[in-house]
Amino acid sequence: MLDVGAGESRVLATSNEMLFEAPNWHPDGRSIMVNGAGTLFRVDAREPSGLEPIPTTGLPPLNNDHVISADGRWSYVSANDGHLYRIPWEGGHAERLSREKAPDRSFRHFLHGVSPDGRTLAYVGTEAVAGDEWARRALWLLDLETGEERLIGDGYSPADGPEFSHDGSAVYFNSEVASTRPGHAQLFRHDLATGALVQLTFDDRVNWFPHPSPDGRSVAYLSYPPGTVGHPANLDVVLRLIELSTMRTTDLVELFGGQGTINVPSWAPDSRQLAYVAYPIEDAR
Repeated sequence: MLDVGAGESRVLATSNEMLFEAPNWHPDGRSIMVNGAGTLFRVDAREPSGLEPIPTTGLPPLNNDHVISADGRWSYVSANDGHLYRIPWEGGHAERLSREKAPDRSFRHFLHGVSPDGRTLAYVGTEAVAGDEWARRALWLLDLETGEERLIGDGYSPADGPEFSHDGSAVYFNSEVASTRPGHAQLFRHDLATGALVQLTFDDRVNWFPHPSPDGRSVAYLSYPPGTVGHPANLDVVLRLIELSTMRTTDLVELFGGQGTINVPSWAPDSRQLAYVAYPIEDAR
């Protein structure tokens, strides 16, 4: 858990046996949710006592894409069957939300955002082309009341990490849409009312998973070394911060990580703390 102002981190949970990933902070400011071994766990941020399993039924094994509704009632998750599910925060039976889009089940959903009003999910939809399962990676919105789904802009493929702004007016994401080099992802903001697209980063590093703070003042993100393709694990990466009023970028933490470090919204409700996962393999050895 990083105190952004002080620049200091505190360890909340460790494991040498299970890979856990992708912290979400609950709106109560106390609980953090992570995934591991295909299921969900809670960590108490105030009185850490390890990983507490969240009991679920009717849920396939999970990947590391999940979010929590702004009212704290629901957890939304992506499963390895390619679909999106909803479960009560305390645990319980899962409800599938997404529909099949192709007879061969080649379309898969990877969840990254829920709107502040709780009505819309933002996800990455992947579609196979000529045998390549990652050929198209576009950004989608799912209306939870009507079940209607639509692209964000033209999908901005290849793209990832769509997450709503604090007021729900825009979606932040990473994409290679402006790149001349394969894999050279940068950060963008799409205005949902006007469709206007703004590029936020313009550097040689490969930038993923923008997370706007709840107070709307800044965006934290994961920055990979130049030349990285995709968002792999086990690299020296940097957590960075953009102050939106000045567009000034600062480094927060250098760590060994990548995939699973901050794939999903990981700000505390007070916008002062950021949860992340590091993988100090040498320390473990």
